[in-house]
Amino acid sequence: MDEKFTIGQLARLTGLSVRTLRYWSDEGAIPPVARSVSGYRLYDPLSVARAELVRALRELGLGLDDVCGVLSGRSTVAEVAEAHVHAVDAQIRALRTSRAVLSAVAERGASAEEATLLNRLARLSGAERERVIEEFKEEVFGDLDDPGLRERMHAYTVELPDDPTPDQLAAWIELAELVGDSGFRARLRTWTELNTPVPGRGRPPGACVWWARQVVHTVAEARDRGTTPHEPAARDLLTSLFPDTDWPAVLRSVEAGLAAEAERYRGLRARVRGLRTSPDATGELEWLAEALRSALRAR
Repeated sequence: MDEKFTIGQLARLTGLSVRTLRYWSDEGAIPPVARSVSGYRLYDPLSVARAELVRALRELGLGLDDVCGVLSGRSTVAEVAEAHVHAVDAQIRALRTSRAVLSAVAERGASAEEATLLNRLARLSGAERERVIEEFKEEVFGDLDDPGLRERMHAYTVELPDDPTPDQLAAWIELAELVGDSGFRARLRTWTELNTPVPGRGRPPGACVWWARQVVHTVAEARDRGTTPHEPAARDLLTSLFPDTDWPAVLRSVEAGLAAEAERYRGLRARVRGLRTSPDATGELEWLAEALRSALRAR
């Protein structure tokens, strides 16, 4: 006669609890092979192997319906696993988003209202994110009279990938909050106007600074040497950088860019897109602005 086990014996053989085995049995995953004269469920050696398989599939995250489908032959393990890969990927993306929001809330000490806003920004759909950026671009750059600006506006496109890294998500949350700030939009518009060519004229004097890496590198080298913005060496540097340029116009552009947080915006945009970018040059530009103010006062 084939060996039979009670549910208690099956529990000892598999290391599973009687409660778990009874639930799985009720759901059809491990049906009893017989009943005792007293009506108790009985299982056989194949039930032990079946219980081990159910446990393995459950540990992989499969629901009992899927497990029963595999055991009954309605679907294969590979088919169910493929479906669950997609589900797990979606859960991972959702967890990354939650982590990015929670990190931002913790770092800022955000209020409940701010946390709600950050969460909403993080979970915008691709179409909603695009609309946020397009509205921002239109308000800041839309009606400026520069034939080449529309083409250059493509550089301002921000596309968050379907599977962003934690850093890309964090950057998107910060960027979305920034471009939604009416004050930031107004300051960036002012800076953009100062750097947009006027029809019939050449490029504005201050436009040569943003984001001219050679200017930033030259200033960085001066700072590394310990040069302060107020000494004669700083004025010599300005003369070499802007020999035939209207210094007050350059200063207006630099100050407007600093007020608009243009470097912060540039860095966030690059991070969202997953691009490498040069280091933030705010410190160098602040030094340059102070050097220009000092030189102009001395005239």
